[in-house]
Amino acid sequence: MKLVIGNKNYSSWSLRPWLLLSFHNIPFEEERIPLNQPDTQARIAACSDAGKVPVLLDDGLTVWDSLAICEYVSEVYLGGAGWPESASVRAEARACSAEMHSGFPEIRNRLPMNCRAMGRRVELTDALRREIARIDRIWSGCRQRHAAAGPWLFGQFSIADCMFAPVAFRFRTYGIELSQQAAGYMQHLLSAHALRQWMAQAEAEPEVIDAEEVGR
Repeated sequence: MKLVIGNKNYSSWSLRPWLLLSFHNIPFEEERIPLNQPDTQARIAACSDAGKVPVLLDDGLTVWDSLAICEYVSEVYLGGAGWPESASVRAEARACSAEMHSGFPEIRNRLPMNCRAMGRRVELTDALRREIARIDRIWSGCRQRHAAAGPWLFGQFSIADCMFAPVAFRFRTYGIELSQQAAGYMQHLLSAHALRQWMAQAEAEPEVIDAEEVGR
């Protein structure tokens, strides 16, 4: 099995399936294609006609969307354990993940993931503040409801944690203030061994994409 990803410093979508595989110690080959290079599009197109990373290649199968990859890994390699066992909690985890997958354009555009940057500051527009507040409510609400089951959003580690991992890096980079409960969850997420490994590898990357170097 091979996972094709972009720069670890910038590629938020690549992080999600990488984290699921790494957290569960599922063996896979990693192919990193640096973004915004002259050969980037050609190299990605050789893996998937969608033209974007991440891409999972497994025994002749190609899966090219981060959430779809996580679903596939959960079904084939984790026996469904990528999601909570309870049907009701699983539905909640899927709803939160889908909201993250398709929403929060202000966070995506104004707070691009830049793992190795610290102390960056950007203007917090009203729209951006509303999205940050929504993330805070999701994190703090999930932790209140599921704290007894474990330290992750829904107790045990799940795809939902993978979907929000890039947001944790974003909030860290731009010094976003959160409620105590949401901040505690973010710190727990960032302290995970797999995320610390991703961070170290992001810091070692030589590429700089100027358009992603936002804030000062």
